[in-house]
Amino acid sequence: MEKRIKVNTNAKWETQIGYSRAVRAGNIIEVSGTSAIDRDRIIASGNAYQQTRFIIQKIERAINEAGGSLNDVVRTRIYVTNIKDWGAIGRAHGEFFSEIKPATTMVEVESLIDPNFVVEIEATAILPEE
Repeated sequence: MEKRIKVNTNAKWETQIGYSRAVRAGNIIEVSGTSAIDRDRIIASGNAYQQTRFIIQKIERAINEAGGSLNDVVRTRIYVTNIKDWGAIGRAHGEFFSEIKPATTMVEVESLIDPNFVVEIEATAILPEE
């Protein structure tokens, strides 16, 4: 079995729920649902554009720590509490992925774990074969 590389940020929910920010198994990196929180501080409460930018930067750090880059992202999954925010979320997503163009899904959900979160994003990256 291949060694797993776990990326943790010491967020309280990682410990309480028992998950990693990202896990690399072989050449695949899976990034958990990521929200706009930095330690215990919520970033840009209710602002879909700013939360999306922050989240993607957080995802990028996790992928980098696992040995990849945003260029390796093949899929993102975007969960939003108001689908009417799709334009702002899409604009922020496009600022990072306009050339990479991963497969993407955006789904409206009733709520996220904190009412101040309006966006949560997961990502999958596949590293080139060595």
